[in-house]
Amino acid sequence: MSENTVVGQPEEPERPDAEVFDITTKRSAAAPAPEPAEAPVPSVPVEAEDDEDESPRLRPVDSPSLPDPGITTYKRQPILPSWITTKPGFVSTTQRAASNAFYATAFHGIRTPWYALRLGMNAPRGAARMVRDTNRWMWDAEAAPLRAYEVYKENTAEYLKLSRQRDSRVRLRVFVTVVGAVFGAGFALTMYVMAPGWLAVLASAAVLVAGFWGAPKDQPVIGPAVLKTELQKLTGSIVLRALDNIGNAKLSAAIKKGGDMNGMRFTSEITRDGPGYRADLDLPWGVTPEDIMEARKPLASGLRRKVGCVWPSADPTEHEGRLILWVGDKPMNETTKPAWPLLKSGSVDLFKPVVFGNDQRMGDVAVTLMFASVVVGSIPRMGKTFLMRLFLLIAALDPRAELYAFDFKGTGDFGALEPVCHRYRAGDEDEDILYVLESLRELRTELRRRAKVIKSLPRSRCPESKVTPELANDKSLGLHPIVVGFDECQVPFEHEKYGAELEEIATDLCKRGPALGMVTLFGTQRPDAKSLPTGISANAVLRFCLKVMGQPANDMVLGTSMYKAGYRATMFSRTDRGICWMAGEGDDPRIVASASTVLMLLGVPDRVIDQIMGWEPGTSARMRARYLHVPDAMLKDVAQKIAEAIWGPSEKGLVDKDQDNGT
Repeated sequence: MSENTVVGQPEEPERPDAEVFDITTKRSAAAPAPEPAEAPVPSVPVEAEDDEDESPRLRPVDSPSLPDPGITTYKRQPILPSWITTKPGFVSTTQRAASNAFYATAFHGIRTPWYALRLGMNAPRGAARMVRDTNRWMWDAEAAPLRAYEVYKENTAEYLKLSRQRDSRVRLRVFVTVVGAVFGAGFALTMYVMAPGWLAVLASAAVLVAGFWGAPKDQPVIGPAVLKTELQKLTGSIVLRALDNIGNAKLSAAIKKGGDMNGMRFTSEITRDGPGYRADLDLPWGVTPEDIMEARKPLASGLRRKVGCVWPSADPTEHEGRLILWVGDKPMNETTKPAWPLLKSGSVDLFKPVVFGNDQRMGDVAVTLMFASVVVGSIPRMGKTFLMRLFLLIAALDPRAELYAFDFKGTGDFGALEPVCHRYRAGDEDEDILYVLESLRELRTELRRRAKVIKSLPRSRCPESKVTPELANDKSLGLHPIVVGFDECQVPFEHEKYGAELEEIATDLCKRGPALGMVTLFGTQRPDAKSLPTGISANAVLRFCLKVMGQPANDMVLGTSMYKAGYRATMFSRTDRGICWMAGEGDDPRIVASASTVLMLLGVPDRVIDQIMGWEPGTSARMRARYLHVPDAMLKDVAQKIAEAIWGPSEKGLVDKDQDNGT
């Protein structure tokens, strides 16, 4: 027997559980095939009870005895659709239907003579068609092909059945036609003798009917007055198609998978919500609404809408994976704004929310100015100064408020507020900056006095150590609201001589002022560390960011990491004047379009409104009508009453806007 030796291969060690078989004998049975392994169950190692066993024992993570939480959340669907229950939705729907109906009536009414002429010209052709079709119907021409087919197939029984059917039809139809012709002629003769006017009316109607009958199929006499656009109704397939094309790998994988789509599903039906559609859906595991908000442009492309129509957002009442996708019919800057609610009330309570604008759905958006410092930032010509002025005008409607308005641009944008301001200055000269510094010194002295007053009050009257509406109403305490506005605040903060002290006092007012009834407003077109000191930007509660050009400016106004979270004011276009991100009022930032109605309500001249809003001279009247749908007489009357409520009766009364406009 020869031996084969393998050189260079290490000998495999003997395993303790190995078995030895006799190769000279046949095995009794083949070794059973190993059973397929079951799906692994998640498990955790458990220390062995016996010290001799060193390997840990495993047990399942999902214990069968683990009880359910026993909490079920029920969400009722609305009984009525949102466009009926909400005022903006109802107004938008009825306005659109009524305007279309009115326009169609006017469109066709003015073309009625032309329609009558064309119908008269088509009447002979229509009469010929009527005679031809009546003749075919009377002699049962529609069944002639069937009879010819049975003759061709030599099917005698079926042909005889069709012939008998034709005979009965022809007899009945000839009788009906003859009776109709005889009675029609008799009725016409009777009308000719007894009521020739009515005969003319009926003859004209017959001519018009014949004209309709004779009109070409591809050239109708009466065309549509309103041409419908190709705007698609929002559906689930369109939403999924758009989400699949925004470049998110998890979203695309879930949509392509189908079935449960990794937890992605629509939580309710797509409904109308104001002037647009609303879709609520759960995103796949690990995807948040912020991921969708970062991709608004690709999402708008998938939805075939303008970017200004598409507004994804989170649902603060649900989990972090719930997305609310609102798709408007028109961009936000093209949608007609509702009238300002303060038309019904001429006063404001700064301690309560006050409506100052509208969201994408044209719903009211309120802001509470008390107990907060405000920062407004944007690039030039986007409505920053207008928004600052809007807040000061709202504060002016509170009879208790004391206003300080400082305009460092020097153009007098706050000039309409000068009659109601305790301190007012417009300019950036040294004397202007010194005047503002002395005013801030007075405010710091007042701040310290208020702190002592609050400290001296009993806990029963001031339990939270801050100004309350009751304390503000008590004139003996002197704790009325004080609102201070700084437009272009970078100018005083960068002043060589007084800048440091101005920044120090303004920061102190921003930090301690809200609790003591002082509200500070800071507006800048250059949001950076110099123009907006860290002490102010870090302590501001309400933040309004209109269009900016980059991430640093965005985060300086809205807060750290807001750009990364998807709240980007860089997405606004140059035509989105007055539209901004608002942070601080509620859990999540939201889009707001401020209302220009306040300017017109208080009698601000038209040319000033046009300049602030950036409206062209040729379209200013139309744009003002879009923002406030009230007659001019009512507008002046309401403005006069509010002016008297704030400033007291005046012998001269309110200045007529036409006088200022030079007309």
